[in-house]
Amino acid sequence: IDIIIGGKKMSFEQFEFRTILKSEAEQAVTIEHICFPPNEACSRQAMLTRIENASEQFLVAVDKTTGKLAGFINGLSTYEDKFRDEFFTDISLYDPKGENVMILGLDVLPEYRNRGLAREIVRNFSIMEKEKGRKTLILTCLDEKVKMYEKLGFSDKGMADSTWGGEEWHEMTYSL
Repeated sequence: IDIIIGGKKMSFEQFEFRTILKSEAEQAVTIEHICFPPNEACSRQAMLTRIENASEQFLVAVDKTTGKLAGFINGLSTYEDKFRDEFFTDISLYDPKGENVMILGLDVLPEYRNRGLAREIVRNFSIMEKEKGRKTLILTCLDEKVKMYEKLGFSDKGMADSTWGGEEWHEMTYSL
């Protein structure tokens, strides 16, 4: 499948979409710190803990030409239906049977941006989670990302009860 976005051709056949391997944990940590400022990025330890305990909730896009991660999405399933900051740091909130997924990060390396890869990662993740019986994806984002997430199918529910990184966040939901 070739898609033209912003004048750039993107073939998603270049990528393998799958759950993360534990051996890719350090790549995920590095990508997180490239994609998010220090006050918002997941700590190395929290990322490693997430991968160790909930690797099935990570969907990565592996560039087949390099064998490296180009981007990923990760979350934690839960029965809760409101996002709270503790999801970023408290793995005990993870419930493998939960019907909702709190999205904790959508990361795409700069050299792969503006070509539809984030959209494709979200699309594949939503299919994967729907097949597991999930009902809703929930995330928080800054004002400047609301339109992007709306284009991906998320609905803006207004300001979230989140002050992660000292920021004000919108809560966005995606019904599966």
